[in-house]
Parts: sequence; structure tokens; C-alpha cells
Amino acid sequence: MTDTVDTLLATATLEEKIGMMSGRGFFAAYKEDGGVWGARPYRAGSGIERLGIEPLWFTDGPRGVARGVSTCFPCTMARGASFDVALEQRIGEALGIEARAQGCTLSGAVCINLLRHPAWGRAQETYGEDPHHLGRMGAALGLGIQAHGVIATIKHFALNSMENARFTVDVRIDERALHEVYLPHFKHCLDRGVASVMSAYNQLNGEYCGQHRHLLTDILRGEWGFAGFVHSDWIKGVYAPYGAAAGLDIENPEPLKWGKKLLAAVEAGTVEPQVIDRACRRILSVQLDFAARELPLERYDETLVACAAHVALAQEAAEKSAVLLENDGTLPFAPGVRLALLGRLAAIENTGDNGSSRVRPPAVVTALTGLAAVTAVIHADERDLAAARAACDDADAVVIVAGYTAREEGEYIPGDMTLDAAGSSAAAVSIGGDRRDLGLPADQRALIGAAAASGKPVVVVLIAGSAVLVEDWRASAGAILQTFYSGMAGGAALARLLFGAVAPSGKLPFTVARRAEDYPFFDIDAARIDYGYWHGYAKFEAEGLTPRYPFGHGLSYARFAYRALTVRREGERLAVSVAVRNDGTMAADEVVQAYVRYPGTVEPRAAKNLHAFARITLAPGETKLVHLAVDVADLRHRDPATHGWRLEAGAYRILVGPSSAGPFLEAGISL
Repeated sequence: MTDTVDTLLATATLEEKIGMMSGRGFFAAYKEDGGVWGARPYRAGSGIERLGIEPLWFTDGPRGVARGVSTCFPCTMARGASFDVALEQRIGEALGIEARAQGCTLSGAVCINLLRHPAWGRAQETYGEDPHHLGRMGAALGLGIQAHGVIATIKHFALNSMENARFTVDVRIDERALHEVYLPHFKHCLDRGVASVMSAYNQLNGEYCGQHRHLLTDILRGEWGFAGFVHSDWIKGVYAPYGAAAGLDIENPEPLKWGKKLLAAVEAGTVEPQVIDRACRRILSVQLDFAARELPLERYDETLVACAAHVALAQEAAEKSAVLLENDGTLPFAPGVRLALLGRLAAIENTGDNGSSRVRPPAVVTALTGLAAVTAVIHADERDLAAARAACDDADAVVIVAGYTAREEGEYIPGDMTLDAAGSSAAAVSIGGDRRDLGLPADQRALIGAAAASGKPVVVVLIAGSAVLVEDWRASAGAILQTFYSGMAGGAALARLLFGAVAPSGKLPFTVARRAEDYPFFDIDAARIDYGYWHGYAKFEAEGLTPRYPFGHGLSYARFAYRALTVRREGERLAVSVAVRNDGTMAADEVVQAYVRYPGTVEPRAAKNLHAFARITLAPGETKLVHLAVDVADLRHRDPATHGWRLEAGAYRILVGPSSAGPFLEAGISL
């Protein structure tokens, strides 16, 4: 393969090689398609027709292939709540099949930015707040996609965890927080074999990530040994030709800052010719590697897109990702219970934001459709409280669907963002963005109050991309179930969950606070922001804060008992085993979580971190022995003095249980 790359580089002209380093044709295609994102694959770099080099054909879509009519899976945050690595790899395989069947060879589906604050508008596109969890889930999705010959890209590298200001904000951070909190999951995905990286829009310590030499060259290529290619985010991700020398390989979606300007820079001697060859070598090496692989299927045609198997997979994911936050025995409902189904969101198709991750499925099962298929339902919403009260009077129980839509949270598309060569804007007004309120809207809270006044059992179903504060209404609900944006089969999954055909088994991939001020500082319009060491469950524990619902929390219709914890060192791993028994009366899944508490001699440092997890299925009365592995290397901390890693010597505690708050079984080991 090296010889082939050498031959191609020797044969291609400088103009052709620079042409490989930019996307092309997006503006014309977008205009021709009437402003519909994903109506076709987008040329996203590479491609020399004279030499038979194919372009990279890009599609987006963390919750499905953002191309044509495709399967819409639950949003990434929902799937993060499943803690199911094997399921995520199967979803990745489905995305790879549907992408290839629709002419796409590069997928931007793997978003692994860390959730620092729940107001982030695109929280729904990532897996949660914990680096270990992010890395394992992201790698599974990426490798699943690549199993069918589609190059996966991880994004957005790095520190992209606020939305409205993402194009310009300067994120300031020190070395330990950067390497211990915000980068480990990226490295894990690349170590597992994900082949490309998308740079972030934002600045890092005063330089844009798309032209940040320390990030793209010193860390990514030098320290980590990454050999794949890096491409920019869309339109505003590149600012000058010197980004190529800093380590960016492709400008997308058009040569706005490169192209002729990059050619002129090479001819003027401000960018060296070997920079161009190096970028093209990275691109071609990945392409040729993928082209040489035998694909699992003989044919990839559009009958595989949104096929019955993939729709069933979407429903399975929706069932496994719902998190039962509270339950006083109201759930599950008995067969035949008549429901008052309240809330505007119960009757609309609401699968997530309307930005680049938007997926257009052939059909969506709403909560109303799904529940009406299994029981008698009376629907009313917050626009008419009298009708809602009447519905409650005529029902045995009440289900309220509350939360958000793409209007309240999602990718921020500024009204003045250029999406064609003529400078036309994406929309007449800005859409999406970061949340300004972590609670429910006032009219939804009034609806919950009206339902509670009826005296009927009340279940609140939350639709949101991350945490929702519940303090001002939770006492009115007998049960609270967070389903996130649950995809095209979400309504069918909801019916099965509420009526006990399947037990809820999702676990929160983030911390839900009692007060908004318990989260890190967040400024939607910040020009500069400092990202410190603390966020999520580590911050709550360090500051002695009690969350409403801790990271990893999630109830079930079953009960689980843990016993017989053992820990021993096997080479460079800690082998952890624990027995888990289902003491309930129905089959159910449990997510076993292993945290490590450090010796405590290094500051700052989290008191404990998640270092392993496993999802298991248990029949009533069944016991399984669960085996987990903790890499000793992952227990190290960054040493700013040497820019390397050190293992803190001393006594470590291994804590295994159902959430970050326990209850835990504990065992000690010295390292």
C-alpha cells in the first residue's frame, strides 16, 4: 500500500493534491436540493478523477444516517444511558450499512464531546459526562460503522461542549484537566482503530482547534501516534492556509480558505510542499486501507435502509435506554388501565434537533400512537387545562409527556450563517442552541399540577437531551421516566415499558442536580471560558453536594443483590468479579458499575472515577458472575512537569454497585 501511495503522490500535480485537501460542490448541491441537508452525499475531500482516486462522500448523523430516508435511532445520549457497548456496535453496523447503501464513505456519527453542563444544546449528540463511558461507547459505534467499509470520524476535537458560542469561544484549560478529563475518550477511540478526526470550531487556549499545532500534531500525531486524517467541521472550521502545517488535512465543505490560497502559500514558500504530501498521504493511506477490505455483504442496496431489522433495533435501543428516575409503585400499569395522555409532545414526531444530525425516517411512532395501540387513551395538552382535567377524570391513570423539542435545544444555526457561495443564510432566524432554563416550561408544570389534583396516579415522561431539574413538581408524580429523544420506534417502546412488557434498565449518563448553580459555570454567549478540573459526579462529591439523581442511577421493576466481590492484579490489569442476583419477579437488565477510589495524595483529583461497566440480563432468581477489567494505565494522572503520566502509589479501593452513589461492595488493592 505504501508503494501505491508513493506512486500516486509522485504522479499527481500540486494542484490536484491541494484539490484533495478540500471538499467541493456543497454550495451548489445544497441550493439545488432546496436547502435540505443530507439530500445527497457531500464530497468531503480526496478525489482525483484522472488517477482513479475516489472522493470521500460524507454523511452526518449521530442518531442515524443523515441522508435520504433512514432509520432514526434514539439520540446518542439515550444510547449512552443503555450502557450497552454491544448494542452500540450493532447500531454502528446498521449505520455503516445504510451509509454505504446510500453512497456514503465517511460518517460523522461519532460525537464524543464530554457533557460539562446540561444546558449544552447538542448534549443529545454525545453519550454523557464520564470519559471512560464516552470512550467505550464511541469506539463501539465507530468500529461498527467501519465494519462495512465506511470511515468513521470522531468529533469534535476538542472541548466543544457549548453551542451558541462554538464558532468563536476561547476555552482555557490547564494540562491536567485537558488530558485527564477532556481527551482520554478521543484517544481510546483512536487506539481502537477509528480512522479519522473532525476538528472543533472553538479555540483552545487562544488558537482555533482546526489550526492548533499542539493539539493536531504534538498530541494527536506525536504523543498518541495517530496515522489517520483530520478534517474540519463544516464551513467555519478553517481560518488560514497555515492550518495545513498545523496538522489539518481537509477543509470542508469547500475551499474557502485553502484551494487557491493554499496553492499560493506553497508557491510563496510560506507552506512547505511536504505539508501537502503529508496530508495527502494520510488521506490516501486510510482510503486504500478501507478499499482493500472485503466487505461483510455482497450488496449494499437501498432495501437495507430503514429495513425491518433496523427498525426493530431502534425499538430495542429505545427500550434499553429509558431511565426510571422515580417510582412509588405506580409502574408498571396493569393491563386494561385507561390512560389520560397529556402533553403536546405526546402527539408530535419529536426525534431530536433539526441541525446536521437530523434524520428523516419513513415513519415515527409517537407516544400517542404507541399507547393507543395497547390501551384506551384520551389525549389533551397544556393548551387547554380544562380538557386535560376532564381527561384525567375519565381515566384510571395519567401519563404526561413533557420536555423539549428542537426549538428549545439542539444545534445552533445562526440566521446569518452562509450556506452557499452567494452568501445566503441558513435560515431567516437562528434556531436551536443552548438551553437557558434547566426546568420544564411553565405550561407543562401547570399541566402536571392539574393532573396531580385529579387524585389519579401520575407518570411523567421526560423528553430531553440531558438533565431536567425536577424539584418544583416531582412530588406530584408517582413515577418519572426519562426517555430522551427515543427515535422512530419510541412510542412502541414506551408502551412496552409502561405496561411491564420490559423492565426499564437505562442508567443516567450524567448527574441531575437539585439546583442549577450546582453545575459548573456556563455562559451561553461567552467569548472566553475557563474549563476547570471539576464537573459531573466528581464535582458533586468534591464539594459535598447531593444530587437529585446521581450518575449511573436508574430504577427497575426488578431488584438486584450484589455479593462476592473479588479484585486481583493480572499483569497490567485489575481483574474484578462480582456476583449479581435478580431478586425480582420478572426478567430484567442491570448495569454493573466499577469505580476506583484513589489513594488521595494527588490534588486536584476526583475521589473516584468510573473505570469499568457491564450490562447483564437476569431471569427471576438467576445469579451471574460478572467479570470486569480495569487497565492500570488508566489510573495514572498527568504530570505537567514532564508532560507524561504517573501512577499514584498507595492503597486503591474498588467500588462496585448500581450507581455512582452506591450502595457499593468494596475491596482494596495496593499499587
